[in-house]
Amino acid sequence: MKKAFVFVALVSLVSASAPHVRADDQADGDGWITLFDGETLDGWKANERPEQWKVEDGAIVAAGPRSHLFYVGDDEDNPPQFESFHFKADVMTTPGSNSGIYFHTDWNEEKKHARFPQTGFEAQVNNSHGDPVRTASIYHLKKNFKAPAKDNEWFTEEIVVDAKKKTIKTYVNGELISEYTEPEGKTGKLEVIDKGTFAFQAHDPKSTTYYKNIKVKPLD
Repeated sequence: MKKAFVFVALVSLVSASAPHVRADDQADGDGWITLFDGETLDGWKANERPEQWKVEDGAIVAAGPRSHLFYVGDDEDNPPQFESFHFKADVMTTPGSNSGIYFHTDWNEEKKHARFPQTGFEAQVNNSHGDPVRTASIYHLKKNFKAPAKDNEWFTEEIVVDAKKKTIKTYVNGELISEYTEPEGKTGKLEVIDKGTFAFQAHDPKSTTYYKNIKVKPLD
């Protein structure tokens, strides 16, 4: 049975431009918002090949050819907009898998079949794929070439964005992996610190990656 969706006021937590969120998106006592219920894909939407996304043993499974699963809350046209935040998820890669966590991105009906998200950033998830850019790299901007975790083992990947200071930091199991400060005057939508939602990537037919305990804490 699907959970009921309601309007929730999160003015102090997320951008005022995010009128629709799910009932279970209310922050806990420590300010964390759970984005995945561990049982269904409620609140998530794939831009292509939706049939290859599933929930297995309490985790979202990203498997198969290119597809991106966006967090949209209860309204795909108006997903929650996170600006400054601390995001974390438990992740497990398999040998040769390649995936990614997009942030400050968006779901857009006109671009839903775009090859890759056209806004935001990608935090890499890859410990052994042929692409040498490894887990927790800020793709294109800060490249890490040493795998900080092992395949077939759960690890925690975190992303911290300070939109005011224009900084991004990524962590694996509490260790800082990548740090980026946006240069002054940078414009555009791709890889520009602004605001947006999250998305997971299914990369290719041989890639399988798992995500669970997906949470975000909006920051001032």
